[in-house]
Amino acid sequence: MAEINVQLLNMDTKIPEQLIKNDDDTYTIFLNARLSQESRLKSYCHALRHILGNDFDKTNIDKIETDAHNT
Repeated sequence: MAEINVQLLNMDTKIPEQLIKNDDDTYTIFLNARLSQESRLKSYCHALRHILGNDFDKTNIDKIETDAHNT
């Protein structure tokens, strides 16, 4: 499994998380520090589904999000 870095940031509450694949093939998950612990955990799991699903290698964004929300 790839290395995953996690950062807590104060973001707009409409943004639960942001996931970035770094140039060195590691990932950074930015979690919204303004959300509850439960919401951050859900957001973290959502980001992990994207990583485990190799979503950065896919092109159909609608399908990627549908799959990530239904797993």
